[in-house]
Amino acid sequence: MFTPSRRLSLVLAAVAFAAIAFAAVASASHSWGNYHWARTSNPFTVKLGDNVSSAWDSYLSTAASDWNSSTVLNTTVVAGGTGGARRCPATTGRVEVCADKYGQNGWLGLASIQISGSHITAGTVKMNDTYYNMAQYNTPAWRRMVMCQEIGHTFGLDHQDENFSNYNLGTCMDYTNDPDGGGSFGPSNVAPNSHDYEQLNTIYSHTDSTTTVGQSVNKGAPPAQNDIEAEGPGQWGKVVGRYSDGVPKVYELDFGNGHKTFTFVFWTPDTHRKMQEH
Repeated sequence: MFTPSRRLSLVLAAVAFAAIAFAAVASASHSWGNYHWARTSNPFTVKLGDNVSSAWDSYLSTAASDWNSSTVLNTTVVAGGTGGARRCPATTGRVEVCADKYGQNGWLGLASIQISGSHITAGTVKMNDTYYNMAQYNTPAWRRMVMCQEIGHTFGLDHQDENFSNYNLGTCMDYTNDPDGGGSFGPSNVAPNSHDYEQLNTIYSHTDSTTTVGQSVNKGAPPAQNDIEAEGPGQWGKVVGRYSDGVPKVYELDFGNGHKTFTFVFWTPDTHRKMQEH
């Protein structure tokens, strides 16, 4: 039987352990490798090319505004430069955002980055209207969350959490079955949270001697890198990253001489479960 002083010691120890555990979670890294835009100063501005329909314009604008709360980067929405939203070819020095009916191929959104070494030289975001035309996903919360998350990937961010069923972390960089939140799901997952901004501060805590932001030429990159069809796994290259349950999440196309394209896949919850079972 514990004495009162012993019980107090145990309680204090438990509180201390919980504080340490919380701090460990709060400071956990969710950068995407060490990929980042090269730039010579902060804050820098990433242009987001608008290649989406009017059904998506407000969500693109909201995501741009949300990410502008970062102290190291800004975004601005500009006219799209793809010449065709479905293919969504990359434009060096910026991010192109596209939406089209890509079919029932299992994904809600894709984020691709081109890199030279560890520097991002271009990015693309694709939203799959085939699913957003279905009642399950045709909601403001789903559209806002996935748009926010895919744009976040193009800055070098990974997910904070990848469990669809647990309590929401209040960030679009968290997977969930209910982005609106409420009840057992907790807060909504439709916008970045403070830890996303802190992670961006860490990623961009240094500056570079050159810049890849706003550049029109990616020296040494093959022309084909900007002009690839990327609608399914057969076009994404090899799997180089998996979720904790083994489902593929990151694919790589290697063009040689340090030039690569990485694609991050946001599978639907149902697709994720089916892939898990097989």
